[in-house]
Amino acid sequence: MKLIWSSRSKSELAAIVDYIAVDNLDAALELDYHITNSAEGLVGFPKMGKIGRIEGTRELIVHEHYILVYEIDGEELRVLSVLHTSRQWPPE
Repeated sequence: MKLIWSSRSKSELAAIVDYIAVDNLDAALELDYHITNSAEGLVGFPKMGKIGRIEGTRELIVHEHYILVYEIDGEELRVLSVLHTSRQWPPE
């Protein structure tokens, strides 16, 4: 299975890391590593996340404050979004 990050999910992860890095670079890098590794772990176990709130998606809680939204399409696993748990999802 191939892991693909959407441009949106890449931007969201970069924004999260940048925001945290202002106060704590080590924590930001650790979170980036953790989220990235969690996504890579889905390649071997794509149905590890629960059924998503948007049809056709799944959601994996990767940290107490962050959720990966992804979809499985044949042999591709696409990360669609990296959400902070305080955000409205799905967007209205």
